[in-house]
Amino acid sequence: MATKKSNISVHEQLVSARIRARIKAAGARFHANDNIADFIEEGELDALQREVQVKLEGVLESLVIDVESDHNTHETAKRVARMYIQEVFAGRYQAPPVVTEFPNVGKLNELMIVGPIGVRSACSHHLCPIMGKIWVGVMPSAHSNLIGLSKYVRLIHWVMSRPQIQEEAVLQLADLLMKKLQPNGLAIVMEADHFCMHWRGVKDTDAKMINSVMRGSFLKNASLRNEFLALLSRKS
Repeated sequence: MATKKSNISVHEQLVSARIRARIKAAGARFHANDNIADFIEEGELDALQREVQVKLEGVLESLVIDVESDHNTHETAKRVARMYIQEVFAGRYQAPPVVTEFPNVGKLNELMIVGPIGVRSACSHHLCPIMGKIWVGVMPSAHSNLIGLSKYVRLIHWVMSRPQIQEEAVLQLADLLMKKLQPNGLAIVMEADHFCMHWRGVKDTDAKMINSVMRGSFLKNASLRNEFLALLSRKS
């Protein structure tokens, strides 16, 4: 029996094509880990979610799942579409969080560490979860901007809520924080479980990935870098 399609107009079905056309006209990139909020007009995100829902219904149909008779999967396409657009991949579609920056009036120039901050993302190869934690080390300068602790969490979640690979995610986060804070140095360490390894493939449930990015004084000063890593090891 054919799957009952959601009520969606032809105009709404083309919303992804309209957004894609705007991006291409601007010469911008729209890879899985890119933010495209600037190209989405008012009301289009809801329409995009409905379009994704319809296409997911087709996926379930091709998997030979009777969503009309199976009460457990009757609303699955709707739930998954909402999850992708509003939660798991929200960092692609939502504008960056508002973060108030204030000057370093106290001339702080000592190492500051924020973390661990719990993060969730998704592998862009298989759309499987990436679950982990991040530490951020900042070496301010007299000209640095400072932000509240909760703002680190908001910025990190915004970057991580996209399909991506861990190595690129940490680089994107470093670029964002360097631009906002303008510190003498920045260090980021991320440790995560990858369910594309746990759930499929080799099915290794113990393996984790740890990677780091060092900028400015953390890259140039081995003593500072070692101090940061030593403090993290004491907290592990």
